[in-house]
Amino acid sequence: MARPITMIDLFAGCGGMTSGFVSAKGYKPVMAVEWELAAAATYAANFGEPHMRWGDIAEVPDSDIPEADLIIGGPPCQGFSNLGTRDVDDPRNQLWKEYIRFVRHARPKVFVIENVDRFRKSSEFELLLQETQKGGLLDEYELTHDLLLAADYGAPQRRKRTIVIGSRIGKIPMPEPTHEPSGLLGLEPWKTVRDAIAGLPETPDVTELPKVVAEYFGKKVAGPFKSVDLHLGRKPTERSLERYDHIPPGGGRFDLPDHLLSRCWREKKTGTTDVMGRMRWDHPSLTIRTEFFKPEKGQYLHPQWDANDAENRVNRPITHREAARLQTFPDEFLWCGSKIEIARQIGNAVPPVLAKAIAMHLKPYLQADVPAPRKVELAEA
Repeated sequence: MARPITMIDLFAGCGGMTSGFVSAKGYKPVMAVEWELAAAATYAANFGEPHMRWGDIAEVPDSDIPEADLIIGGPPCQGFSNLGTRDVDDPRNQLWKEYIRFVRHARPKVFVIENVDRFRKSSEFELLLQETQKGGLLDEYELTHDLLLAADYGAPQRRKRTIVIGSRIGKIPMPEPTHEPSGLLGLEPWKTVRDAIAGLPETPDVTELPKVVAEYFGKKVAGPFKSVDLHLGRKPTERSLERYDHIPPGGGRFDLPDHLLSRCWREKKTGTTDVMGRMRWDHPSLTIRTEFFKPEKGQYLHPQWDANDAENRVNRPITHREAARLQTFPDEFLWCGSKIEIARQIGNAVPPVLAKAIAMHLKPYLQADVPAPRKVELAEA
């Protein structure tokens, strides 16, 4: 058997990226770093606690960084996101420099950076490109980068993400899509909301997580919870229910009568078209963000809605379990944290099937007869 491909996952979150790589077989996590306790605990519940470092990545000493064939990860994206401030001085935008420090010390054959679509237009990305030039911190590596659509790789979700592949074993192209909208071009058709959540109970039985506590990293953390525990209902107001009832599949706030419009919606005649939106059964969802349980934040209403039968409508936002399915987490995945913490983990994650597609694409390059990484003493950058 081929030697396992060792990997480090930085800014690992709950482990969506690791989940995809591990499912591709042949990959062995040797270190992961995550600062949020609940997310680190979720990672540990699924992939083991010993190699997970919970805490500030800047506090991991160089001497603790192991050799690895591959580094993966997504530095926090809020500074680049359309939903964020896009402030170039946002300290979160500097965390990619910690990523580079790990690359310099682990000296992997390949690294993969995942980030929001706007990342490629940021000043930080330009600096990253500069570091691959002669004399730069990453001058051994050639970069390939593109905007990938998760639906093109088997996710039932139209989520766009910047993917950067850095390689010191020859330039590596992006993985070719495996799916396309119609399925008429020789590829599989896009997966849909129906593929992901059909068959789950339309009316959740509970609104709260079970009272379960475990210990990770010497701290008490809620969980771990099974997938079925995440099928959580909410208690919307009568006004909210009346709003939901007016929204057809693919519709949104513009379908509401005037008396149900909030003041801000009434005054804002354009934009935010997905707000108070309802999913469509036979299409991928839009991007699952961290507050998918709030219809006022996006197209998160359950897709079931019958124009001719008011009794055949499901007037609620999707549950945590449904969001995890739309993100392509396997049902056996375990979760730790509060409802809000778990929602944040789900929304921030890389869809595991997208990560798996990247992992399968990289495997032949990483398993080629290239010398294993070696530890090097680095001068102060």
